[in-house]
Amino acid sequence: MTTDASDDDLVPVSVRLGEVVPPDDPEDWTRPLTWVAAFGMLAGPIVALAWFMTAPPDDAATALPATYLVAASLAAGAAATGATQIGAGRAFAATLGGGLFGALVVVMLGVVMAGERQLGSASPTLAHAFGAAVGGVAGAADAAIVQAVLARSRSRIVRVVPALGSAIVMAVAIVAVLFVG
Repeated sequence: MTTDASDDDLVPVSVRLGEVVPPDDPEDWTRPLTWVAAFGMLAGPIVALAWFMTAPPDDAATALPATYLVAASLAAGAAATGATQIGAGRAFAATLGGGLFGALVVVMLGVVMAGERQLGSASPTLAHAFGAAVGGVAGAADAAIVQAVLARSRSRIVRVVPALGSAIVMAVAIVAVLFVG
């Protein structure tokens, strides 16, 4: 294999010398949009953690108001995360990624906070966490489509408000369908 000087110019000097140097400022945490994206991904898990710590569910058969709240906050947080991005692909990916990340953490919290282990059925905490996560991801997927369609708008408000509304409605509807007795 032959290399010439033009191939070496494409590789950063730090890599050619065997030492990888991090960029000056990989993530600027002083920017407000970084905090919006971070809080958006953690909105559902924060609500779920507060619920499971203060008054965990004791019945897995019906959805509780807190189940709807966790699903709605998960979907709304994902929509807020996507609104920080410019461009259809990035907005879609950030919204869906934020929802999937939040849902994973909510289910993990449901597993960890389940006080009892049951055979043959899930604990109420895990059942509600899973139901809220499924509703939240459905809402995030809905919001991701809306974010992609509205990505050309320069106004973040125009991009986030319809996505928030559709995400919350979808999340609540899916939770209602999941817990039909």
